[in-house]
Amino acid sequence: MSNNVRLRKTNLKYWYDRSFLHITRFFALSVLALTGLMLAKLIQGAWLSIRHFGWSFLTGSDWDPVFERFGALPFIYGTVVSSLLALLIAVPVSLGIAIFLAEIAPLWLYRPVSAVVDLLAAIPSVVYGLWGLFVLAPWVRSSLQPLLGRSLGFLPFFQGPPLGVGMLTAGLILSIMIIPIITAISREVIRAVPRYQKEAALALGATRWEMIRLAVLSNARSGIAGAILLGLGRALGETMAVTMVIGNRPEIALSLFAPGYSMASVIANEFTEATYDLYLSALTEIGLVLFGLTLLLNFLARLLIWKFGDVQVSGASE
Repeated sequence: MSNNVRLRKTNLKYWYDRSFLHITRFFALSVLALTGLMLAKLIQGAWLSIRHFGWSFLTGSDWDPVFERFGALPFIYGTVVSSLLALLIAVPVSLGIAIFLAEIAPLWLYRPVSAVVDLLAAIPSVVYGLWGLFVLAPWVRSSLQPLLGRSLGFLPFFQGPPLGVGMLTAGLILSIMIIPIITAISREVIRAVPRYQKEAALALGATRWEMIRLAVLSNARSGIAGAILLGLGRALGETMAVTMVIGNRPEIALSLFAPGYSMASVIANEFTEATYDLYLSALTEIGLVLFGLTLLLNFLARLLIWKFGDVQVSGASE
């Protein structure tokens, strides 16, 4: 009797284990299926525009729904420039915060600063947009743009009237939004560097900065690069905050003071106004381009983070 009971318990545990395996596998594969369905639906919706315009859709700069002329280049330009500007501002600040929290900050300061950084990531983008429109844009118009125009006005990037809204303001608001992402991931990557490497650098006579530069940053560079790419992906897909401060003008201008337009913004602004199929398909193709670009960047970021993990494992085993 005891053997039969023991056998039934073993079979029941095996059934639980197999059920758990299949359920978790289903959940994991459902993510891939959902991504594939989204991609297929975007391609289906954009097919009319793809067939009608071909590659000229990505290289054309005309956006005239009245005459059915659509070119996505101004939106691609606005998205890329504002995102790269955000990275240029956010990366040094984020790395400084991450290094301070991971290597320098005392415990009594580490906790509140980390909590504030994490809190910034939870603020809705529309709140950032309102703050950017009513606080940041007036300051940029009255203070920052005149200062840049006087000091760097010989460069084409800082020429033109100070409007307040434009590429510069969009880059600033995006940099504030992606700082928590880059900081949080970089902080964890830096903390994952083996302690013996830091102690070895200090034992050889390195200063704290030399230890951070040689032992920490050199080992964490792949993970930090992945964090930067994830922040770039966040900046590329941002909609509400950018829409409220970028100016929403479909043109290509070298000046960062000039208004621009992003891919996410044009979809949000004009999707409800798309009154015929080709117009709707053109907006869907912009979404397809943005979707593919974001997926590619996130894939590259994951590869870099995985590479960092492999380096850490191999370093620990040695």
